[in-house]
Amino acid sequence: MKLLFDENISPRLVAALSEEFPGSVHVRDIGLARATDTAIWTYARDHGLTILSKDSDFHQVSFLRGPPPKVIWIRRGNCSTADIQALLRSNRTEILAFGADAEAGFLTLS
Repeated sequence: MKLLFDENISPRLVAALSEEFPGSVHVRDIGLARATDTAIWTYARDHGLTILSKDSDFHQVSFLRGPPPKVIWIRRGNCSTADIQALLRSNRTEILAFGADAEAGFLTLS
């Protein structure tokens, strides 16, 4: 599963999680650092990426528009990059199952 890391997620995680989620990118690396949610949504949809964000706006858009793209929402307050990395690694099986489920469009991790 290829992830599109939103602006509120550290770009360092792309390299740190490259074995678990190969082909993932950060919005900053593709010229979308200050882009609108709509631009990010469109890019993810057009490039087969799943949006990974701490932003609740993608939660709302996901229910209004439905997939694609799929959205993973990290529901944690202030947390470190290491915390997010550990969360994604420990939930990798669930994340991959979510990606494979044609009916699923939204996943919450906390």
